[in-house]
Amino acid sequence: MAKGSALSPTLLSIAGSDPSGGAGIQADLKTMTSIGVYGGAAITCLTVQNSRGVQKIHSLPPDFVRKQVEAVLVDHNVTHIKIGMVGTARIMETLGETLEAFAGVVVYDPVLASSTGESLLQKEGFPSLQKHLLSRVTILTPNMGELELLTNTRLSSQKEAVAAAKILLETCPYLQAVVLKGGHLETESAAIHDFLVGRDGTLHESKRKRRECRNLHGTGCTYASALASYLCLGHDLAPAFQLAGDYMDRIIQAGVNDSVVKSGSNGPLFHYRVSS
Repeated sequence: MAKGSALSPTLLSIAGSDPSGGAGIQADLKTMTSIGVYGGAAITCLTVQNSRGVQKIHSLPPDFVRKQVEAVLVDHNVTHIKIGMVGTARIMETLGETLEAFAGVVVYDPVLASSTGESLLQKEGFPSLQKHLLSRVTILTPNMGELELLTNTRLSSQKEAVAAAKILLETCPYLQAVVLKGGHLETESAAIHDFLVGRDGTLHESKRKRRECRNLHGTGCTYASALASYLCLGHDLAPAFQLAGDYMDRIIQAGVNDSVVKSGSNGPLFHYRVSS
């Protein structure tokens, strides 16, 4: 590093790999780059997937995941970490141990199932999720289905979802906020309502038009990465939350009339058409 030059921050993504480029590590890095953040990547699982769904998952050895994370932490100025698909209980335990001394912000998108319904976390991983990973996470970004699994509660309204997020904050004392992605709640509504529920009792809402779009593969990964990116740029949580919602509105709009997949549906987002 040249004398007197500043060490720029790195946002590290820890997630699975999607060979079609729509979700996981690939979506995370595309999001970070389009917003203007340098992204690192530690892969937890290799997948065989495309717009038609997830066909196969190969989880990497936990120690190999740990060494990837440590290689970036020791060499980069990692100020923020975004976690996506973890895969197994042992990887969760290893990540919890590896991040124990990390003092920065950890945004966790609890990727428990794919957009086409396939489970992305082994059932025996849920106790480890609570014990090892949520105890290291600063901000959680579940969609409604993931929030139901995490709280073992059936949710049918915005009010119930916000109440469940507050219960989750009480259960996980290290968490500072829960960001509820509202795309899967009240799907008949003309608008999508996202909510930021803070430990201090604050509640913020982000509202955007619900757009008819066949390219929504990787929206959850992209949203969490956008939030982490804006935080990495120095924004406070509430403004970063609003900026992430605006980014999602623009990136979904960018893919309304086009697609890159032969299936004709559930194609990836058009990250290269959107900038911060």
